[in-house]
Amino acid sequence: MAKINLRPLNDKIVVQRLEAEETTKGGIVLPDAAKEKPKEGVVVAVGSGRLLTNGERASLQLQEKDRVLFTSYAGTEVKVDGEEYLIMNEDDVLAVVG
Repeated sequence: MAKINLRPLNDKIVVQRLEAEETTKGGIVLPDAAKEKPKEGVVVAVGSGRLLTNGERASLQLQEKDRVLFTSYAGTEVKVDGEEYLIMNEDDVLAVVG
């Protein structure tokens, strides 16, 4: 995984989606139009944490290289150096896989 030139702020994270499945479990090849965008990805960058009222920062629970599951409409899609990423709040992540 290459180092990206993107630094999220506060409690934001940058996630790179994992590739969509090309075939079903039964062996049927799916066309691009029928593929569902995966709701799983790898965290490639994390912000410094949410700013609390006392001026301190709350630490994030996620780290770079964590494999995560997130909600269907999570984040904002961006394209940097030809690669697609999602920038989302840490709260949009449902679970860490593995």
